[in-house]
Amino acid sequence: MTPTAGPGGPAWLRVRVSDPLVRPMLRELGDEYSARYGKDAHGELARYPAEEFDPPHGVLLLLLEHGEPVAGGAFRRYDAATAELKRIWTHSAHRRRGLAMRVVRELEHIAVARGYREVYLTTGPRQPEARGLYLAAGYTALFDTDADPETIGPLPFVKALTPRRVELTGHHAVTTRTVPGPRDDA
Repeated sequence: MTPTAGPGGPAWLRVRVSDPLVRPMLRELGDEYSARYGKDAHGELARYPAEEFDPPHGVLLLLLEHGEPVAGGAFRRYDAATAELKRIWTHSAHRRRGLAMRVVRELEHIAVARGYREVYLTTGPRQPEARGLYLAAGYTALFDTDADPETIGPLPFVKALTPRRVELTGHHAVTTRTVPGPRDDA
């Protein structure tokens, strides 16, 4: 698929799990999960059928810089109203730049466009960076945040998606795009 990008900027690319550009993401995620949890986690990454991340119910998204993947993530259908985020990743050489937040926001935007009203996800108890990311992105923890994460297991989060209009300005034009936001009735 053709990347979408601003002039000279990073490009979003929607791909299938089988695309060769996905390999660095899956390899690095597997290596990191294996190191954190002490067992080979590469098989866990193949737990869901690849088709679950294909349109119309899912997406696998990569953020490219100079044609190379630097971040990515996916969602799949959890239920008719809920997308489940999976495999949020930032290349180890590109961390601490806000790329994971950009990936989450773009996945939320696509989920809203696909008609989802909520996002659900889990992260592991040994991934404090992910826990912090989701809390900073406005997700609600469905667990006691004061408890030892190791006593909980997978840490579940949820976020309501409500379309709202936001004006995005560029150098010469204004584009209107629907983005997720807080619930109006909350």
